[in-house]
Amino acid sequence: MCGIVGYIGKNNIKEQLLDGLKELEYRGYDSAGFSIMKDGELYSYKSVGKIKNLVEKSKKFEIDGFGLGIAHTRWATHGKPTEINAHPHFAEFSSVVHNGIIENYQSIKQQLEKKGINFLSQTDTEVIVKLFEDKLENDAFEAFKNTIKELKGAYATLLLTKKEPETIFFAKVGSPLLIAKNDEEIFFASSDAPVVGKAKKVIYLEDGDYGYIKNNQIHLFRNDKELQLNWSDLPKNREFAQKEGFRFFMEKEIYEQSHVIIDTMMGRAYENGIKFEELDKNFLDGITNITICACGTSYHAGMVGSYLLQRNAKIKTTLEIGSEFRYKTPLLTKDTLFLVISQSGETADTLEALKMAKKAGLKTLAICNVDNSSIVRLADKTILTRAGIEKGVASTKAFATQVMVLWMLSDFFGGINEYKTFMKISKACEVTEKLHEKIKRLSKRYLNGHGFFYIGRDVFYPLALEGALKLKEISYLHAEGYPAGEMKHGPIALADPELYTIALLSKNLLFDKTKSNIEELSSRDSTILTISCEEIETTDDFIKINESNHYMIEFYEMMIITQLIAMEISVRLGNDIDMPRNLAKSVTVE
Repeated sequence: MCGIVGYIGKNNIKEQLLDGLKELEYRGYDSAGFSIMKDGELYSYKSVGKIKNLVEKSKKFEIDGFGLGIAHTRWATHGKPTEINAHPHFAEFSSVVHNGIIENYQSIKQQLEKKGINFLSQTDTEVIVKLFEDKLENDAFEAFKNTIKELKGAYATLLLTKKEPETIFFAKVGSPLLIAKNDEEIFFASSDAPVVGKAKKVIYLEDGDYGYIKNNQIHLFRNDKELQLNWSDLPKNREFAQKEGFRFFMEKEIYEQSHVIIDTMMGRAYENGIKFEELDKNFLDGITNITICACGTSYHAGMVGSYLLQRNAKIKTTLEIGSEFRYKTPLLTKDTLFLVISQSGETADTLEALKMAKKAGLKTLAICNVDNSSIVRLADKTILTRAGIEKGVASTKAFATQVMVLWMLSDFFGGINEYKTFMKISKACEVTEKLHEKIKRLSKRYLNGHGFFYIGRDVFYPLALEGALKLKEISYLHAEGYPAGEMKHGPIALADPELYTIALLSKNLLFDKTKSNIEELSSRDSTILTISCEEIETTDDFIKINESNHYMIEFYEMMIITQLIAMEISVRLGNDIDMPRNLAKSVTVE
């Protein structure tokens, strides 16, 4: 997830761009840059790190009067966070910024390289500007149209060129982009936050929209037809704008999962199988088993991965808690792939475990959300989850994308292809108004008990652990996740009407056995909320998911529901949803 701003006007253009980037820093902050077109000349600055570094680097650059500008703050998906990989990217006389993922950038890049066109960066974005100049003959807008027609994937992009020095070209597919204005200025942005208080009216671009702005005239097209401009009023609260209309960042991030899961799959899941440009086909040579090591939510994702890797790839897979692994005198053999998972890439216990594996000479692989983090720099190979910045302390979309990477990895190692199922996961992660309202109403019935059991079998057991963890983190209520079959081995002694049970009942995996476990609790008068596509008579409350033919579709639907349950119970208890007590986003101590 990256942030884009653009500006056309005469009111201190550099400061307008930098101010806009500061408001979008929540979307990405590993590098930033801007390009300004003034009197036919392009002026550009880029820096690594937060926006303050770009401010410092460009402090001596002053520009007055009318101009056009584009700017970008980056969250790396292709290429390390370096100045060369930072946006804007350039060709001979043009500059571009881009948010999203160009799925077919490698094939475009190869075609251009055959023509003798050279590339400087490791990014997918650079192909846009190089392809544009390759297609440019006389009409810059025609070249831009022909460029975006060749792009596959998700993108919001702004382009400047000396061939049309009074024009900004724009296009949107999949990634957010808006145009805003006041009486004298025109703005572009990835969200409302940069333009609140500056502009009065806004157009939220739809997928497939493209066009250009020249001489303060906006030309908007879709399907080769120019559209009438339909302006709406901007919100006035900047924090509200950053949350994009949601009450909390956690709520926003729950809703984002249907989009980020697509980013995670893009350029990796194809009709003919899984491809990871980070790994080659010989990556598992000499490997007979996998050890997954992680902490917290990442550990739960790793547990899901252990089921999937053994089932799909037929590789023996063991699971280790990072904080325990270091002190148990582990037996490390070189036929083991050591796989670590971390949202931040700075989790101290996981990092130290990785150091032990490296010292023992093991092949290592990291699944991480933050490029250039300590774990990414240390591991032999890394697969980025592409979840974007997660501001809510209680993880949601990081978990969803970690599981997706592990699922694709199990297919990749196993040589199997579940592409048709992958393509259904985004839909499974959508939050409908009807579902959310039902959970809001149900939440008032689950406030005063003495604890929660979350139960499930197979991959639904780690989902039960994760659901219980989410509830603990933000509601401060006691909750435990259990394998459904383990209830009779002790925990069922706690069952009574004030013990709430959240039952994850899959139709595609061990339905009858899990149903029997639910009935065991029901017969002891536990209060039960069942999440399933099939209602059972003995449950007190029921949330229906869609019928499907694959347990992972059920998994993602249930994941969304457990996250919403935790959030809505916590809302009723009056807790701070985004910053729960005693917790930190990145755990950098033992």
